[in-house]
Amino acid sequence: MTGRRRTRSSFLPRTGRFTGSVRARTATLMAGASLIAGCGVVPGTSGGAGDGPVVVMTWAPQDTGATNKPGMPAFAQAYARWINDNGGLDGRDLKVLTCNDHNDTVGAAKCARQAVKEGAVAVVGSYSQYSKSFFPPLEGAGVPYIGGYGVTENEFTSPLSYPVNGGQPALLAGLGEELAKSCGRVALVRPDTIAGDSQPVMLDAGLETGGHAASEDQRAAEDATEYSGASEAALKVATGGTSAEEGCVVPALGDRTSIFMDSFRRVRDEYPKVRTASVLGSVDQTEIDSTGGAGGPYEGSYVTGWYPVASDRRWDGMKEIIKEEAFSDTRIDAEDTGVQTTYLAFTVLKQAVESLKGGNVSSTSLRSALDDGLKVDTGGLTPALNWEFSGRLGSVGFPRMVNADVTLQVVRQGRLVAARGDFLDVTKSLEAASLK
Repeated sequence: MTGRRRTRSSFLPRTGRFTGSVRARTATLMAGASLIAGCGVVPGTSGGAGDGPVVVMTWAPQDTGATNKPGMPAFAQAYARWINDNGGLDGRDLKVLTCNDHNDTVGAAKCARQAVKEGAVAVVGSYSQYSKSFFPPLEGAGVPYIGGYGVTENEFTSPLSYPVNGGQPALLAGLGEELAKSCGRVALVRPDTIAGDSQPVMLDAGLETGGHAASEDQRAAEDATEYSGASEAALKVATGGTSAEEGCVVPALGDRTSIFMDSFRRVRDEYPKVRTASVLGSVDQTEIDSTGGAGGPYEGSYVTGWYPVASDRRWDGMKEIIKEEAFSDTRIDAEDTGVQTTYLAFTVLKQAVESLKGGNVSSTSLRSALDDGLKVDTGGLTPALNWEFSGRLGSVGFPRMVNADVTLQVVRQGRLVAARGDFLDVTKSLEAASLK
């Protein structure tokens, strides 16, 4: 795909976006809340009633031509084995159903309907780009969505959603704030999808907060097998067509970022001053290793994440679960942000069930616990999480986003390490994005 300068109208995607009318968001939120409270709701209870197991579902795309997250359902099942070997959820066994959403709307809706049909009391630690397909069945049955990956707008607006991170909006806003300090022109290479349509808005909000001009939006096919054309276009945009100029190329193509970088390496020699930067989920240590480590295109690159680096001792609990229950499972990688998000989502579930103190575990009781001020301690991996309707982001269209912190990491000598010791709060940039 060839690049173009984005006009204001190009902030509008085909069917939806992260930014928009606050009034429309508020109306949708209230309508959803009324639906949940209405007489027509049949909340999931069989998954937690009596002395039976607590039933939940984890879904993610697997074996597709685009983004895949097999480690999320695999870790969910490993977590179930571990928790059941250690007394269960407040004495109750945990049963995890899994589903492949196949990266399409039909698959996402089928997974949601299966969760409702099989009595899941929550969907936990999942990934799907198709929230407009999976939320209606969940909302109709009152089933909470705990710890989604944060790739869609509805995860930060639906009253059924309990996100543990700031999603793609926070990652891109944080990256924009950092690049504003050190980059010339910025070219964003992102998927030509509904989810991808929101990326320029968020990156630009961070850039503009830092006093930088907006990025150039470079759309690319999500399932392409090579990206030579996109690489050349991005390099020209980042340098103004002059090989001696500095600039930054930001590939944010999820799993396809590695394919983009294969093409990028072949054409970047003419532009030696161009740097790359990205977000976790598109880049991880495995990707850095496969592209040449310290001698590869990521050396010196900034990468934003939601959580501390994988080598941080605060991940020891998650790593112990993997070691005990899934040591040989190659789908599960402790450095995978999907796996990390699923771990945090089950941390939320565990503390919510324990807060019920032996009472009935149902979708209704879990929602009540989470909505009534429960503060979830994640051991410093995130701020304390609670989902009461308050805070600055609620007033600008992200009422369910309770964690706008990101971490800044950098590739040094081929290793992804912390660039700073604390979290960066990107609330200001997200507020700016909501006004566009």
